[in-house]
Amino acid sequence: MIGGRQALDRAAVGAHTEAAYSTVNHWHRHRARFGFPESFRHDGRDWFWLDDIEAFHAAHQAAKRAELTKVDRRGNPEDLIGSGQAAKVLGYSSYRNLPDTLYDQPDRLDALPDGRMRRLWFRRTVWAVADARTGRQSTGRTPGTPGARKPHPYADDPRLPSAIALLAEADRTGRKLRGLGVALARQLGITQRTAQRLIAAAYTTSDTSSGQTA
Repeated sequence: MIGGRQALDRAAVGAHTEAAYSTVNHWHRHRARFGFPESFRHDGRDWFWLDDIEAFHAAHQAAKRAELTKVDRRGNPEDLIGSGQAAKVLGYSSYRNLPDTLYDQPDRLDALPDGRMRRLWFRRTVWAVADARTGRQSTGRTPGTPGARKPHPYADDPRLPSAIALLAEADRTGRKLRGLGVALARQLGITQRTAQRLIAAAYTTSDTSSGQTA
């Protein structure tokens, strides 16, 4: 609580909206385009009013529902499919358009020979994510249903300690969080997208995480 009003830091905005930390940064960086609320400084950190975030998210979700793609309902619901096929099921032109609620929670991760991880989902899981966009009930695994929360797909990644260490160093030195993904990508020789997701995983698993309400 700040001045009797509830506020969220960036990590908590991600938790509250179920968006990746990198997505929150993207919203804030392009706030004029998305209508994302302005932040304010308190105790040396950026904060957002909870009611402003909830109003933004409601409007953002409504806009997304207005532009929904047609879902491909063909196929066996128990089939395991990769990111490219999942994108086609959702009517997207690229796997890069997959929603974070799907991309960050694969049903299975397979290690590839080059060390990368391949995400796989049951077709019913992809349908459930599509149905959640409109609130339609599904016979698949609808996100948000009761049950044990799935661990972050990078929770057991051997590169995660490097992300946690980078966050801890930033916390000790007061370094701004912007640019940590770039720094980690250079340090590990990985893509910036992967680095951002490792940073996001570090927030959920490390004591350096500040993803709490104020």
